[in-house]
Amino acid sequence: MIAEKIKRLIDAAAKEIGIEAPDAFLEHPEVFSHGDYSSNIALAHAKALGKSPRTIAEDLKNEIEKNLIPEIEKVEVAGAGFLNFYLSREFFSDSIKEISNDENFGKGEMLAGRLALFEYTDANPFKAFHIGHLMSNAIGESLSRLASFQGADVKRLCYGGDVGLHVAKTIWGMQKARVAFPEDGDDLTDKIKFLGDAYVAGSAAYEDDADSQAEIKVINKKVFEKSNPEIQIYYDKGRKWAIQHFEEIYQKLHTKFDKLIFESEVSDLGLEIVNNNIGNIFEKSEGAIIFKGEDHGLHTRVFISSQGLPLYEAKDLGLFFLKAKEFPSHDLSIVVTASEQNDYFRVLHRVFAMLDPKLASKFMHVCHGLLRFASGKMSSRKGNIITGESLIEDVKDVALSKINKDNINESEKPKIAEAVAIAAIKYSILRQSPGKDIIFDEEKSLSFEGDSGPYLQYALVRSLSLLEKAKGKFVSDFGDVRCPQDEPVFEIEKLLYRFPEIAARAWAEKAPQLVIEYLTHLASSFNGFYASGQIVSDADDSPYKVAITKAFSNVMKQGLSLLAIPVLAKM
Repeated sequence: MIAEKIKRLIDAAAKEIGIEAPDAFLEHPEVFSHGDYSSNIALAHAKALGKSPRTIAEDLKNEIEKNLIPEIEKVEVAGAGFLNFYLSREFFSDSIKEISNDENFGKGEMLAGRLALFEYTDANPFKAFHIGHLMSNAIGESLSRLASFQGADVKRLCYGGDVGLHVAKTIWGMQKARVAFPEDGDDLTDKIKFLGDAYVAGSAAYEDDADSQAEIKVINKKVFEKSNPEIQIYYDKGRKWAIQHFEEIYQKLHTKFDKLIFESEVSDLGLEIVNNNIGNIFEKSEGAIIFKGEDHGLHTRVFISSQGLPLYEAKDLGLFFLKAKEFPSHDLSIVVTASEQNDYFRVLHRVFAMLDPKLASKFMHVCHGLLRFASGKMSSRKGNIITGESLIEDVKDVALSKINKDNINESEKPKIAEAVAIAAIKYSILRQSPGKDIIFDEEKSLSFEGDSGPYLQYALVRSLSLLEKAKGKFVSDFGDVRCPQDEPVFEIEKLLYRFPEIAARAWAEKAPQLVIEYLTHLASSFNGFYASGQIVSDADDSPYKVAITKAFSNVMKQGLSLLAIPVLAKM
């Protein structure tokens, strides 16, 4: 990267003027007229050298100019003592040549040879796919793609709760409504509706009726023990339907999990680990087994109930070690959940560290906030929550109403509308840093005017249309296309070469929003480039403008892929 070359120049110049162990920091000035890179190294070392920052900056500038490389047009001292670097027309022409011919431009090697596990979404069979699952999926999928983009071998995992009270409540409801039980050949939509109604009925009964609550608790124990054939039939069918339904949603969200792990697989392991560590990590308390977090500056958690059943804590402990068994060579294990579980995971991480410090050092928890609606309106069977899939369908319906172009077949419109809806939702989630709450505005999220997923999709569609128009007029290989030397550098050229830096930083900081910000700026710049003059024409600079368009399409495709936002050929 050019940034590394500039850093080496600065470090070499710094040593010449007496700065020991320099470590140049570079950033892009907010205003393009202030250069392409800027360094504050003179300000950082002014006190140690006993000179003014501007004097140091001038000395550095003189040293750098002795070894100036072709990629740099000039170096200036600005403000209190900043060094501003202006890249040359030759650099930008070479960049466009490289980017326009490389559809994989931007990939890095930060994680080459490393195995990274990502656990996210974690939808529970027998329960609805709610908005929290949608947020976890968007963030987890993007992070996994950022890691893969840096060379990691990525494994995507989804952990679902297929045992517990929610299962017992649903099975109780299924039993009470057995006359309406779906046939095997019925549509999956009907099966999922039956499960949803059963869960609502079971939840209400558990809260309102003591006898029903007692029945559900018995079912819960029998599910865990697998001791009742009739209950097992209800369980197996409901679990199968739910998993099939989730797979449909994952396809819409462009997620393919490498492994599904369920609570039923880790319960016994978690139980065993806790029981084997009573006295040194865990202790008995009123019949239950707890981890006394107060002794570690945390809070106490119950791992095994007084009935001898493993709770979430014990199951997560089993999951932690099951991952290590399934993927013994993994270097990193990231879990994405709601921020309300932050304190919970602090306790778990402490327990992990006490059991296996080396394994615990590979673990990281990334959180997401809540999703709220700008209108304040929320809906569901109980009137207080909206499911993830219903949000997708609602946004899809609005998107469909906006698609009215004559050149799009009626059969294509639903698919395009769904892709636009996914883009709108994911952009809204990922534009904020993980952990922050999201305000979802349906109308703004579907805007084609900027700061939205569809805006990015539309900018790419526009570029692909131009490239189609240029076919036959210009060669598809842009290796020999050069910009006329007297042509000023377009703003978009000053953005395209930065993509590898953005992708690397987004991974390092676990910050998909950096990709969102960059792509939005890039799309805006491309639209300005598009409006500034005809791109496909007989003019001498047209081949170079088409090369810029191809470079833009390559970067935008890669960027949208990092966000798992669908790419469209038309919209």
